[in-house]
Amino acid sequence: MLSRSHRSPNRSGRPRSAAADTAILLATRAALVELGWSKLSMGDVAARAGVAKTTLYRRWASKNELVVDAVAVLFDEIEIHDRGSLSADIEGVVLQFAALLERPETKTALMAVVAESTRDDALRDRIRTAIVDRQKGLVLKGRERAQARGELAYESDPEAAARNADLIFDVIAGAVVHRTLVSAERVDEDWARGFTLLLVTGLGGIQGP
Repeated sequence: MLSRSHRSPNRSGRPRSAAADTAILLATRAALVELGWSKLSMGDVAARAGVAKTTLYRRWASKNELVVDAVAVLFDEIEIHDRGSLSADIEGVVLQFAALLERPETKTALMAVVAESTRDDALRDRIRTAIVDRQKGLVLKGRERAQARGELAYESDPEAAARNADLIFDVIAGAVVHRTLVSAERVDEDWARGFTLLLVTGLGGIQGP
């Protein structure tokens, strides 16, 4: 997994406390599960984390920012392990991603911030930088590994390579999010295997009964 650490802007210039950050993000996720998006407040999070509200506001200007960052930490747990083949690597990531989306705190937070972002451009940008762009690193790493194995050809055009990486990410993320959060269906090993076959081989890989 790419080494990634979350950093929010330090508005006061004081040294950040990693323990306080961890406590705040943990309290945010707990409050989401217990209270839901609409009832969650910065004051409640501060009380749960055992910090002053001023400490919270020095790190995050709004509830939107706080919730996005609390979820981003969870997404950073996803790893692309070397399982010996491109297909196996993809299946592993798909199963991890689906398991993460099934967690109550992730489901509640993600649905809420996505809905809020439809009328908040700044929030949409924060979701992109804190979650989406960081997760695209997994696609790049998986593609490089597959190229090194000889499973994928190297791409000579950097712009085309970037577009393809975006497309791969959109296909994987879109399919898993739709199945778990929209259709409320499980992503099990059989589904992950079938989805990966379709992704890797295209429509020609679908076999009839």
